[in-house]
Amino acid sequence: MDHFQLRNGVLHAEDVDLEALAARVGTPFYCYSSATIERHFRVVQEALSGLGDPLIAYAVKANPNLSVIRTLARLGAGADTVSIGEIERALAAGVPPERIVFSGVGKTRDEMAAALLKGIRQFNIESEEEAVELSAVAAGLGRTARVAFRVNPDVDAGTHAKISTGKAENKFGIPIGRAPAAYAQAQTLPGLDPVGIAVHIGSQLGSLAPLEAAFERVGALIAELRAAGHRVEIADLGGGLGIPYDPAQPLPPSPADYGAMVKRVTAGWDVRLIFEPGRLIVGNAGILVTRVIRTKRGGATEFVIVDAAMNDLLRPSLYDAWHDIRAVRPRAETTTATVVGPVCETGDTFATRRTVDAVEAGDLVAFMTAGAYGATMASTYNSRPLVAEVMVHGADWAEVRPRETLEDLIGRDRIAPWL
Repeated sequence: MDHFQLRNGVLHAEDVDLEALAARVGTPFYCYSSATIERHFRVVQEALSGLGDPLIAYAVKANPNLSVIRTLARLGAGADTVSIGEIERALAAGVPPERIVFSGVGKTRDEMAAALLKGIRQFNIESEEEAVELSAVAAGLGRTARVAFRVNPDVDAGTHAKISTGKAENKFGIPIGRAPAAYAQAQTLPGLDPVGIAVHIGSQLGSLAPLEAAFERVGALIAELRAAGHRVEIADLGGGLGIPYDPAQPLPPSPADYGAMVKRVTAGWDVRLIFEPGRLIVGNAGILVTRVIRTKRGGATEFVIVDAAMNDLLRPSLYDAWHDIRAVRPRAETTTATVVGPVCETGDTFATRRTVDAVEAGDLVAFMTAGAYGATMASTYNSRPLVAEVMVHGADWAEVRPRETLEDLIGRDRIAPWL
């Protein structure tokens, strides 16, 4: 469920008229619903109730806007981060350091040192080599790093190849068969405190079966580690549960179904569980509002050209991802059209020969379910400034990231002194 609904023929974000909002902030812009973010977090909390005291560490990469993170921090969320920049964002938004987990396959020594000095809760390390490097950094600072080993269980998540992370050929984690030796080695390294196991097999999963298979392998590994005399206090089960994008496709498993599966599989593990939901919380909480520049008849196709582009919302170009496309003030008619942006790439296409609301030049269009991996993946390709981000709360709204100006964009360049 989201809070983007038609009222008196106009799409609203909670109690905010999107036509009126577009007149104030211009287009394109991202719009986030506080009520939807809060509701989805509470649904996840409820689904995971009965699992002791799990840490729900919001995956900052999904949407790193400070207001989004602050909304979740006030509800008790932690943060799953993959760079020192994301750690700094989480701290700036009010997430306590003891609720921050540092994941990622390519942490640098500088990032390790900075995270240690910030006092974060845990490093999810992804190789034996990383463990040795983190040990040296921690020992040099006189600190101890709590670590969980991310294991690769060689499970096919059944999702898009570019967001699958748990197969043997993927770059993430230690092969699960090497984990006991890696854990034992870490026990001997100064500055490391091995506390657990982490796993994450992919994003936008439409079935619980791959997750259950991965978790069962983690459970067996925990038992093996304990039998060898190792302490295991944490199991980080990652995220990845899918959300609905295309209304014509079957719904993904619900958080409640996921929670029931986790309770069954992890019974008797005697660990604190960590979860890393991102898309599940913020995906349906955001939309991208754009204005139709013009319509155009091609050789065999009707084109709708909008002022948003692939640099603003990359997912359709990168993943062939579906986003529902709605007119902000829909008419009774529909049309079959290809919806494109102004960037000089054929890949700058949001939908191909799709039945959509009939629109004309000047009309507003909303790309739905754009709250995750939207603004965070944006670029300035074609010298297009980054768009504004707005958050609504009931009838109130705020520009939580101002639109970048051309002066901002060009002013970051420096002309070489010999030119």
